[in-house]
Amino acid sequence: MKQPPRQRPIKDERDEQIEAQSKRYAMDCMATATQILTVICLIKGNPAWKGSLSLLFFGFGFIMFYQYRQYMEKFYRHIGIVSLVIGVALMAWFVVTG
Repeated sequence: MKQPPRQRPIKDERDEQIEAQSKRYAMDCMATATQILTVICLIKGNPAWKGSLSLLFFGFGFIMFYQYRQYMEKFYRHIGIVSLVIGVALMAWFVVTG
């Protein structure tokens, strides 16, 4: 007789750690792919490197804001703001100049 799979109605600590690690791994892979795309665009002379590079600054800014929420240290908030400003500036540059 086949037994039904074990059901887990609530998330335990292990599930939360796995979810956090998977998001961290996905962010690392996305950052790597974005860096490769930026270099390829620079080599080919494609102006899309500005938009691609801005995504890295957005990601870093959001990481800093998350750490600010966890540690409540203004340093993380300031670095996050600077990163987002750089990301917005690069994105606007890309939008305006193509």
